Amino acid sequence: MSGHNKWSTIKHKKGAADAKRGKVFSKLIKEITIAARMGGGDPDANPRLRTAINAAKAENMPKDNWERAIKKGTGELEGVNYEEFQYEGYGPGGGAVLVESLTDNKNRAAAEIRHIFSKCGGSLGEAGCVAWMFDKKGYIVVNQSVTDEDTLMEVALEAGAEDVREAGDVFEVITQPDDYDAVKEAIDAAGIETEDASVTKLPQNTVEVTGKEAEQMVRLLQTLDDCDDVQNVYTSADIPDDAIGED
Repeated sequence: MSGHNKWSTIKHKKGAADAKRGKVFSKLIKEITIAARMGGGDPDANPRLRTAINAAKAENMPKDNWERAIKKGTGELEGVNYEEFQYEGYGPGGGAVLVESLTDNKNRAAAEIRHIFSKCGGSLGEAGCVAWMFDKKGYIVVNQSVTDEDTLMEVALEAGAEDVREAGDVFEVITQPDDYDAVKEAIDAAGIETEDASVTKLPQNTVEVTGKEAEQMVRLLQTLDDCDDVQNVYTSADIPDDAIGED
């Protein structure tokens, strides 16, 4: 199990994202819209948009959906004006929590996120209190059952990955954000199936959270992720498998 991107592991294990395809699509459409608004509608010239489109394709989003989102972002179609905000704090047990919001109503989003932290045993902090603990990276997970470490390392490092490491029953491939697409494409071209792949934010160090606090941390992260105004949630908490459970 990954200690460096534990929340991604939690979502995968609990099936939270896949079970709520409508919510997944909504978040992807927001991301595509704002990526197109900020960097233009050409994915070849806009890495953020290209990554978002690839994520949409991975979730089998119909092409019409993401093409409309691009046009809303570029102004060709009328759409909602989303803004990006970041919230930072700590969860039960002291793990850092970084929340990225894409919302059309900052006041609503701020109030809801503050309420979630409060009711789930966390504490919302000041801007900058935990953001420095996270690095933006490309992150690709490959189950050890589908390939061996030497093969994966050769493919990934040749394509520009900065690290390949073993984490429980998976391999984690770490890249710089600009190298993510090339590494992912090389792994796909080699016929190596991936379990998880995204440009994300990884904690520089993790904090072990156990017992009741681990269960509370999972509840905090899940509730934040379910919030319509929340786009991404990152944590430094390293949570044991028995606190995660199954759906």
